[in-house]
Amino acid sequence: MIARVQSYALAGLEGVCVTVEADVTRGVPSYEMVGLPDAAVKESKERVRSAVKNSMLEFPMHKITVNLAPAYVKKEGTSFDLPVAISLLVSYGTLQADVGGIVFLGELALNGDLRPVSGVLPALISARDKGFKEFIIPYDNAREASFIQGVTVYAAKTLREVFDHLAGVAPLTPVPAGSFAQAESEKKVSYDLSFVKGQPIAKRALEVAVAGGHNILFVGPPGSGKTMLARSIPSVLPDMSFDEALEITKIHSVAGTLGEAGIVTERPFRSPHHTATTVSLCGGGNKTVHPGEISLAHGGVLFLDELPEYKRSALESLRQPLEDGVITVSRAGGTVTFPASFMLCASMNPCPCGNYGSTKRRCTCTPNDIRKYRARVSGPLLDRIDIQVEVDGVDYDALVSETREESSAEVKSRADRVRKVQRERFEGSMVKTNAEMGEKEIRAYCKLNAECEQVLREAFETLHLSARARSRILKVARTIADLDLSEDILPDHLYEAISYRTYAATLSQVD
Repeated sequence: MIARVQSYALAGLEGVCVTVEADVTRGVPSYEMVGLPDAAVKESKERVRSAVKNSMLEFPMHKITVNLAPAYVKKEGTSFDLPVAISLLVSYGTLQADVGGIVFLGELALNGDLRPVSGVLPALISARDKGFKEFIIPYDNAREASFIQGVTVYAAKTLREVFDHLAGVAPLTPVPAGSFAQAESEKKVSYDLSFVKGQPIAKRALEVAVAGGHNILFVGPPGSGKTMLARSIPSVLPDMSFDEALEITKIHSVAGTLGEAGIVTERPFRSPHHTATTVSLCGGGNKTVHPGEISLAHGGVLFLDELPEYKRSALESLRQPLEDGVITVSRAGGTVTFPASFMLCASMNPCPCGNYGSTKRRCTCTPNDIRKYRARVSGPLLDRIDIQVEVDGVDYDALVSETREESSAEVKSRADRVRKVQRERFEGSMVKTNAEMGEKEIRAYCKLNAECEQVLREAFETLHLSARARSRILKVARTIADLDLSEDILPDHLYEAISYRTYAATLSQVD
């Protein structure tokens, strides 16, 4: 008889229903698997065979045909082991149970143990949205699945446990619902702004960047605190809602980077090495399309340390996601769009030796060396970084001073207040922060009086700014005004916003 068992495949972050059909008939013993399986799926034949036998269950020694429908969808990974085993047992008559409304996911070990698989959360969410309410998954994926509401999830350690549950011999206990509040309370903060001595200008720029969701670049000599400032950003970012956490968790579940908590409770902070390739940043692969660092930073921070050391092609790939908040990856295995709404934080030295412009150490680079070094970062990319701030080294007395530095919690409280203002301002639209404003929102919320218009005109002409730079100055000025609880953008707000654009505007003035 033909047995049908439901499972799910992944296309990017979306699940695709896969019906596993098994037909066991009399004839010369054989085992065929069809339905566009990849190598890992084809190899499941041997894993399933050994797992069934070692679970003290009878494996059918007949002609076996397994079909994974729909046949036009590429089936990848090891998550089909469990549904294939169950369909064979039902088709052969070893298992007498109604399994039509249950979704199965899991990899089988040769001894019958169930091993965890990646992408359980997005697969189960897609299945739930299609009307499925009951799931059986590996025990090690239970924490991840516990945060899906409105479904019943059973987590098993072995194939035999699944068999006994379906046969009614030893029913499994449903996985208890997970508490996001409890998981969030367990998160730990590794970096705090109070650890950074001095650097009031850089800290102010960081606060403005976080409050409005703006991209930021720190330029300064080695050891001036650029990396510590960047690593403190997650401690200042607003707390995630449960829906945000689920969206971010789906990405990390597919990538296989989900921790023991089963859900992402801290905003991501991704810091790829400067040798990272374009594919590792954008996502992709030879056949399968996987999320890259850009998508793994969704909802959090992408930190690029030593920005000029990255490959030019890798840096230029950031342009489109910085504008659109998504990235579309096309490979032989298909085309997938991943979310990529992140805050870009970058750092760089001002020259090859790192000391140009420093008041602490002497620069040994020639003007030509400096120009070549800075030219590694293109103007169009710099144009998309709203805030560019230069930092210098800190005096020894400041480093050993007992003066209390402002903590991340204090800065976060002000940033949260500004984020609340923005949520109310953009309520009912897709825009969430000032940095995401389009031309329509800029015209509505960034109106300038005659004095401010003159200030911006002079800066535009003096610094030779682009139209994009003008728009970004207005967005930053709007955030600064929000921090001052000002309804209108005032000249002081504009002056500060313009000061954050002077680095890019003066790149050619090295002498």
